[in-house]
Amino acid sequence: MKIRLASYNIHLGIGRDGEFNPERIAQVIDELDADTIALQEVSLGVQGFDMPDFLSKRCGLTAITGPTLITPSHEYGNAILTRLKAGSIYRWNLTVGAREPRGAIDAHLHHQGMTVRVIATHLGLWPAERRRQIRLLLEIISKDNRFPTILLGDVNEWFLWGRPLRWMHRYFKSTPAPATFPSGRPMFALDRIWVDPNRALKWVMAHTSDIARVASDHLPIVADIELENTMTTVHRIGSRTPSLPEDPPWTCKLGMDLTSNTRPIAQPWRILRGSR
Repeated sequence: MKIRLASYNIHLGIGRDGEFNPERIAQVIDELDADTIALQEVSLGVQGFDMPDFLSKRCGLTAITGPTLITPSHEYGNAILTRLKAGSIYRWNLTVGAREPRGAIDAHLHHQGMTVRVIATHLGLWPAERRRQIRLLLEIISKDNRFPTILLGDVNEWFLWGRPLRWMHRYFKSTPAPATFPSGRPMFALDRIWVDPNRALKWVMAHTSDIARVASDHLPIVADIELENTMTTVHRIGSRTPSLPEDPPWTCKLGMDLTSNTRPIAQPWRILRGSR
């Protein structure tokens, strides 16, 4: 079974020219021709513009949303667009203390008689925050490794020698990491795709079309994977996962649904200025 996956921080649909243009985002998604796409920095509607709904209808894909900031008038966060059949969906709260709320969408997707687990996330800007979030994600992944697993998103990791990337490479093995940020002249590999089992990953690349270079401040990252019916993950619970304290005081308990997060967005523009 062959699947194409992509991750794309769409910067709320605001391009490098400062123009809000959802149609450009849709055109980039069309160019990717991916079966499943993880999106970050997404306006999720309520009273504002519903980007997943627009892209779902425009591109012919099913939208799965994962709000991280929720108020009566606005939702903001992550999304998955897919042409695969969705099964179980979980939304994990990765928020650390008073930092900007972060989360992950954990989706079981079905295709050609197989199930793949896709986890889409957007991690924090603070190094210690990312360390805690990566440890939580690895704990989540290791508790259920029945299916091939893809972890993808904007991990905001600037330090190639840092512990978060070392932990990820230890679990998933080293994976190519093309530069995706900033989109006009990419220098940093902030957007990543990891696959378990690693041998299923065929190639990874940044999508560098002319429109992708202006539609957002990030380039999309895209990968092809090929799974065999007999392919299983190679890790077992706790095998290579950094240990976690029980009920960490710096975040919500594992499994808490992000819809319970009601931190206000009095000034949404501040999210853009502080986000990557």
